[in-house]
Amino acid sequence: MFKQWQTFQAALIFYSCIPLRPSGNLDFRGIAVYAPIVGILIGLLLGAIDWGLGWLVGTHSLLRAGLVTFAGVLLTGGLHLDGAMDTADGLAVTDRSRRLAVMVDSTTGAYGAIAAIAILLLKVLAIAELSDYRLWILISISAWGRWGQLRAIAAYPYLKPEGKGKFHRDSIQAWQVWLLGILLTLGSFGLGGIFVFGFGMKPMLFSFILKLTPICFGFAWLVGAWFNRQLGGHTGDTYGATVEWAETLSLCAIALTQFV
Repeated sequence: MFKQWQTFQAALIFYSCIPLRPSGNLDFRGIAVYAPIVGILIGLLLGAIDWGLGWLVGTHSLLRAGLVTFAGVLLTGGLHLDGAMDTADGLAVTDRSRRLAVMVDSTTGAYGAIAAIAILLLKVLAIAELSDYRLWILISISAWGRWGQLRAIAAYPYLKPEGKGKFHRDSIQAWQVWLLGILLTLGSFGLGGIFVFGFGMKPMLFSFILKLTPICFGFAWLVGAWFNRQLGGHTGDTYGATVEWAETLSLCAIALTQFV
């Protein structure tokens, strides 16, 4: 149990900027399996920030949505956003043999900047449009986006002989990915039941979860598959890009269908 706790601490340190004082030496092998749990914690923190800002600046506010989005970047240290930018620069190269070399280059190109602007802008606009269940949505997109990253790690080849993402690939098994997906789904419906039957929320929460879950699952799956199709595998950058684009597209889909 202590070893699992140390691995979870390592996952928090690697995937977020949440201040921790870890006990003992941390081993970062095997941390990827905890990424969806880190996503749940980040979603909870963003939901708390969103609630506090709603009390201060009102229910519908671009400023509120912008600050929540910015808080998400701060909580992750821009880790996933940086990957999305590098991936965009790589995919902009028509010569497939040069894409990985461009992605490794630390200089941000025009397409990387455009990708960052698009992700941040779409998140702000989508969050501003959300009317109900904002906490639930923020937790769900954060958890499922990282589940999509985990699936990409397990399902697709790693394209470099070395790199920050390779040790993730070496320590993940397919059954862990699907077990976490099942737990995320059951946990969402289980909490829904607690809120409906224990705290008197409207039963329509179940229909909302029934819509939310396939949206988040679908984009988490499809984004990782799309990057694999374009590159023939994944890198540490595309893992981050999978998280960012899965979150962004899920938010947009939820905002567009919230009244349907």
